Amino acid sequence: MKATWEPEKAHMQKLVARKDAVLQNPTPMSVGQLCEELCRAELAGEAVRLSLEMVRREPDNVAYLLVAAFVLSTHVFRYDIAVALLRKAMLLEPDNPAIKILLAQALIVNGDLAGGTALFSDIIKLYPSQRVVATVQISQVFLRMGYPVEALNILLFAVQQEPGQPALYNAVGCALGCLNRAEEALPWYEQALHMAPHDEGIQLGAAIATLKAGHYARGWELFAQRSHKLTSVTKWFGQFPRLQPDNDVAGKTVVLFQEQGLGDTLQFIRFAPVLVARGARVTVAVGGSLVRLISQSYPELTVRDAVQFGLDESFDYALPIPNLPYVTRMQSVADIPDTMPYLRADPQDVARFAALLPAAGPRIGLVWSGERRTSAQDVMANQLRSSTLPVMAGALTPVDATLVSLQLGSPREDMAEWHGQPVCDLMDSVTDMADTAAIIASLDLVISVDTSVLHLAGALGRPVWLLSRWDACWRWLDSGETTAWYPTMRIFRPQERSFAPVLRQMGEALQTWVATWHATHPTP
Repeated sequence: MKATWEPEKAHMQKLVARKDAVLQNPTPMSVGQLCEELCRAELAGEAVRLSLEMVRREPDNVAYLLVAAFVLSTHVFRYDIAVALLRKAMLLEPDNPAIKILLAQALIVNGDLAGGTALFSDIIKLYPSQRVVATVQISQVFLRMGYPVEALNILLFAVQQEPGQPALYNAVGCALGCLNRAEEALPWYEQALHMAPHDEGIQLGAAIATLKAGHYARGWELFAQRSHKLTSVTKWFGQFPRLQPDNDVAGKTVVLFQEQGLGDTLQFIRFAPVLVARGARVTVAVGGSLVRLISQSYPELTVRDAVQFGLDESFDYALPIPNLPYVTRMQSVADIPDTMPYLRADPQDVARFAALLPAAGPRIGLVWSGERRTSAQDVMANQLRSSTLPVMAGALTPVDATLVSLQLGSPREDMAEWHGQPVCDLMDSVTDMADTAAIIASLDLVISVDTSVLHLAGALGRPVWLLSRWDACWRWLDSGETTAWYPTMRIFRPQERSFAPVLRQMGEALQTWVATWHATHPTP
């Protein structure tokens, strides 16, 4: 019997039908709840139409204005419209501090830093009881928009005024982590945990900072305590006992399931053979795009698409793949399995794609962006980590090399905006990550922002350059050009929000790299 999760299409149809019913007898609560469900089902456009329809019907109803502003700002990143809606709501309820906090946040995200900051100052003066909430929320927006120094200054002042608030200590730790000062962040997290030992948000922030500081034993322990990102598919694995470091797995069945992004799975799957060496029978449940790659790299593992498990199947233990370093007791970088490269491309696939690539070398792969999603959190995160093809290629070219696109998803549309040095694009022929691996196997260098393809190139042992974000991911630590996770990687770290200076540095380094390549690969 196969799993009987409701098909997505049928679920979406039900939600759309419910929208018509809600419009017949609407209330702010029913409209807000349905908008959230529509957004979770990736029907944000329907949620926008529903919320704006209610604003049209009742333009002076503050509850509907807030619902629409929330949908527009949180799920489709239209802060320009959200600002207008929140301004009207504030006119209708001028003494509502919650509305003012939301408007201050929206103004900052929409580019009006001065206006948002001024409104925030008014809030903390007029509503002392809201000082902590306002400070935490505004500082989070500053961090997401790439203003960590401003966030830290606000928070340090607030801590002096409200010294007993764990949320403020947590936020200071977060700001220091974003400033790549993870070691300094740890005492702030420790104080926050002392005051609120069971707060999951503080635990996760402390875990990330501890890992970024390189204290892996404590970091993995804290990280394992997080609430897991389970979907309608992966929540099924939650019924089995969670594997712990002390469990004896000899003769036991263990299912490892993909919990976070593709990059996390690619980074941590190298620890799975440790469980096999201890006698476990290991099954790996991942998305379809990874099944073939992991299967051909680890024949000792049973690798399956996560949606194809039967409800009558059973396992002795289950574990999210990012928890593998914890259960295998990684204490330091010396405990990272010395198996480079640990992912492998299929030789036949390599030959097939090599025949399609231009013969001239060196061949350099490019990834300029993560996937461009619509939710506010994803958009802000992607703005900080991603570039565009015209910006990246403009800084790196002209160069005496063959450029090859490894870009997936909607950012491929940037190809139409680029009119400089030609970029070979075979991604229409790519069906999964095994195909991408086969292309990378024929490249001499990969240059990428912080995406799954970066992890793939590193796991394949290919030379790879990372265009890091300014608030570097924990796995790359606070500083340094190299990483123990991928010995063939070189890290380029921006020192400000703009990628322009570090891309110029990367362009200069690339000219030197290409000249060296040609000197060691003379033309026959």
